[in-house]
Formats: sequence, structure tokens, C-alpha cells
Amino acid sequence: MPPKPFPTHFLCIPLVTPSSRPQLSQSVLSFAPDVAAETAETASVIPQSAIRPVGTLHLTLGVCSFPKNEGLEAAKDLLRSLKPREILAGVRREAAARTTTTLPGENPPKPPEGEVKEEEETEPPLKITLRGLASMQTPQKTSVLYARPVDDRGVLQTFCEKLRGVFIDAGLMQEENRPLLLHATVLNTIYVKNPPPGESEGGRGNKRKRGRRGEKQAFDARGLIDRYEDHVWMRDCPVGRIELCKMGAKKIDVDGVEDEVYEAVAEVEF
Repeated sequence: MPPKPFPTHFLCIPLVTPSSRPQLSQSVLSFAPDVAAETAETASVIPQSAIRPVGTLHLTLGVCSFPKNEGLEAAKDLLRSLKPREILAGVRREAAARTTTTLPGENPPKPPEGEVKEEEETEPPLKITLRGLASMQTPQKTSVLYARPVDDRGVLQTFCEKLRGVFIDAGLMQEENRPLLLHATVLNTIYVKNPPPGESEGGRGNKRKRGRRGEKQAFDARGLIDRYEDHVWMRDCPVGRIELCKMGAKKIDVDGVEDEVYEAVAEVEF
């Protein structure tokens, strides 16, 4: 089996907006001391630098590989040609139809074409709430923690699956042999750098070792997951953009505070 192509870009819904940034910033700020406390209380080392900067928070729809930028322009053109507002309106109608009571064998009534067009033009924004904390691996030995979007009706999941499907069908996105897991990564030890000699994330003289950048360092996250089971990272924040971003976040300054963002090479609003 040939090796998987090296990812160079990813399709996502960015979560940081003017309305969500204050909530996310406060959540991440409060999360840091809890991570430090967990390190002090357990034998696990959870480096502070593993916490993801606010500006990087997003929902990944899929990853792409464009070596030497081959296929990149096609992906950019495809993204800009999408009509996500129409896709979202259709998904919402399907969700509403599932909750409409009909007799056995009957199909729910369809609105007239004129009403459908009006709905799409006045479509309310997609609002996202992030809640809880989950692990990508076994909680007692994991390297990645994430928050889940609340999606009781399945609208967000279906919307994202349809967007991803367009890119997969066009041969511009790697197809995963697993369901799309919508998540916002809040901690990932792969981003941790080695400390200076004689130091560790826990402070000078602490001899607990860490791996090199690019290595996944496992830790016991059960305490954090329990503590953040019902935590709301952001509530009812409207999002309205889909971006194709380059891998690798870049440092920026936001009101005097250092942050990081992924560079968007193309985007479309909805």
C-alpha cells in the first residue's frame, strides 16, 4: 500500500470571530491553570505549550495534499464556486422534515419554490456552541484533547459532510475511511518544543523528559475530562466562513497579545 500523501492544506470552518473571541480567550485562559494543576496532582506531564492558541481554533472538514501546489488552484476555484448558504438551507429543511409528523408512506410536504428561495436569502446564521472535553485516544494515555460542537439536530454534521463530499468527489481531498469527527482541538502535545537543558515544562530541576517537537507525548487526561464534562467554551456564536488553509500556524499580534492563525489561501462566506 503506497504511503498517504503528506497534507499541505485543510478545509475548515474557523471558530474565531469578533463575538466568539472573548468567550474562547477566557475559556483558554481558565484552562491553562487547570492543566498546570493536573500536572502537579498526577504523574503526567501536560506541557502548557500544548494548549492551542485561540486563533487556531477551527472545525476541520478534511485535509488535502498539493505537492508543489499542484491542484491548489482547482481547490481554490472549487471553494469559491460553492453556494454554502443554499446547502445549509437544504440541510435545515431535511432536518425539519425529519421532525415533522407524517402518516406512514407519506412524504412531508415541500414548500413552493418561491418560498425556498426566500428562505435561502434570509437564512439565519449558523451558531455554534462548544461543550465538554474529549480525547482522541484512550483518556489515560492520550496526546490530544478537543471540545465538541453541540449539534442536537445533526445540521452542522450533515452540512460539513456535504461540503467535504464536494472536494472528495472532485479528487481534491483525501477520503478518510472513518466518519467525520467535528472537533476543536484545544490541546495537542505534538506542538511542544524541548525545554532548555536541565529544565522541563514543570520548572528548573524537574527531570521529567519530553519528546521532540513532532512527537506525540501521552498523558493521563481523565481528571481534566471529568472536570470539563459540562464546560462551555463558547455559546451560540455565529460562524459564516469556510476556509482553505495552509498547514502550520503563524504567530500574530492581537491587541498586544501573541496569538497564532492559519493562513487562508481561499475562503467563501455563507
